[in-house]
Amino acid sequence: MKVVLHICCGVCAAGVVERLVSEGHEVCGFFYNPNIHPADEYERRLEVARRVAAEMGFPMAVSQYDAEQWLQETRGLENEPEGGKRCSVCFRLRLEKTYLYLLEKGWDAVTTTLTVSPSKSAAVVNEVGYEVGGDRFLVRDFKKKDGFKRSMELAKKWNLYRQHYCGCIYSRREALAKQAANLNAQR
Repeated sequence: MKVVLHICCGVCAAGVVERLVSEGHEVCGFFYNPNIHPADEYERRLEVARRVAAEMGFPMAVSQYDAEQWLQETRGLENEPEGGKRCSVCFRLRLEKTYLYLLEKGWDAVTTTLTVSPSKSAAVVNEVGYEVGGDRFLVRDFKKKDGFKRSMELAKKWNLYRQHYCGCIYSRREALAKQAANLNAQR
């Protein structure tokens, strides 16, 4: 089956692409992540995704970075916790764009690397994905069968940059606040 894979970052893509290929699928990556802030972080993650695509030999399309659209879509959800309503809106925005790409290119199915992350609910991602793509969405929990562990192994092997927050400005603030609290606790 020809599968369009929404890629959130190169680290996550590595293990997921390996799994999809082992299942017999042909993979085309699709990088659309208007949630990533700041812009230099977006560029860093895109560069790593391109490296992984080159290393693993799969094509990857890149959609335009439109942080303003993401901010508009998530307006009013700024104070939601990580994993809350804002995340569902974010998943939907990215998966809708990926599904439109699938329709444009005539591929068979669509799925996402988002479920490989231990900090993302595969149930929520899959629910949103199925609402967007119906039977053309491959419901998966890529963190199962040591999927996250395998992504980390490949990241280490290829010396890939690994981010420490989901990508959005709000998760970045949370990560920086936790980091500051840890530093203060150590003093």
